[in-house]
Amino acid sequence: MEISDVETIAFTCESAKARDEKGHAHPGPPVERVKRITRVSVDGGPDGYCLGGHEPTNDLASETLAGEDPRERERIRRRLRRMGRLRRATLSETTVSRVDCALWDAAGKHYGEPVYRLLGGHRQRVPAYASTMVGDDDPGGLGTPEAYADFAETLVDRGYPAVKLHTWMPPYDADPERVVAACRAVRERVGPEVELMLDSHHFYARTEAKRIGDALADLDFAWFEEPMDEHSTGSYEWLTRNVDVPVVGPETAEGGAQTRAEWLRRDAADIGRVGVHDVGGITPALKAIRAYEAFGVECELHGGNLPNLHLLAAMAESGRYYERGLLHPDYDYGGDRPFLETPLDPLDDDGRVRVPQSPGLGYDFDWAFVAANRVES
Repeated sequence: MEISDVETIAFTCESAKARDEKGHAHPGPPVERVKRITRVSVDGGPDGYCLGGHEPTNDLASETLAGEDPRERERIRRRLRRMGRLRRATLSETTVSRVDCALWDAAGKHYGEPVYRLLGGHRQRVPAYASTMVGDDDPGGLGTPEAYADFAETLVDRGYPAVKLHTWMPPYDADPERVVAACRAVRERVGPEVELMLDSHHFYARTEAKRIGDALADLDFAWFEEPMDEHSTGSYEWLTRNVDVPVVGPETAEGGAQTRAEWLRRDAADIGRVGVHDVGGITPALKAIRAYEAFGVECELHGGNLPNLHLLAAMAESGRYYERGLLHPDYDYGGDRPFLETPLDPLDDDGRVRVPQSPGLGYDFDWAFVAANRVES
């Protein structure tokens, strides 16, 4: 088996998702957007695919990996990581992750197994929490504490056993008291049996983060996520020592598994955080998860995508929930994916998501749609 190409397949489709100045998602009017798929072509097959992709990354990977055995993921990952030292814009954890995940997809197809089985996985269904979009100023959307409570009640009625709030972040008013009011309104509405989490504005000062954290402890929240700049590891050490609600991290800090090892060494969080697109793919995510297991620290996964779903199904020591979202009262989750024959992560009535059982990651692309809407990247 040899890699012959790493390709970016670009195509357009209609999306009803907009982004604010900080990049956070909100519902918006339908517009045409470019979507991408990364394909690792293998001489004689099978090819591997991952949703998403970055053309400069894939072009460089194609040039570098031509002739390599696609099964040698560890060596390929090390090579790309070391190349990325002086090419950070091209070979970031996020952009390289699609190549790594596509290699896992090809491996699953080659061996005739879903990826979670290659990882030693045992779970065919996993519980999901509802992850909301960031707050807005629309009273009918997520513009008030009462709106959050209404939406949380709807999500619980749909079967979710847990709900994570993404509350207000600039350019919206992110005052800590407003955030606490939303968390309190949701807890009062859904009662004590539903697990709740908070992912708040990422740049609070320590004192602001502590005020929110103390309130979350009183409200019995399951965790408190990224309330400060994650480059300030010392701030997280301080917060973890000074609040009773479990602190989760790191999520977006660069450095992959190595950064998470440093947070472990410094006891900078109570619960670890790993996402395949945050650390460079499934291969490095496994390293971080095993480190958390070795230290007896819980770990939760960031992001709703098929690679994370397979990874979660293989986690025996921790990983309670799949993050399903982002959700909003005015947004049709999954409705802007006409390029898929089968939805990525449909929710069962009991709040669980099924792990694909087909070989590889289980993407079911509508290749006729992709071909009809293909564009030059």
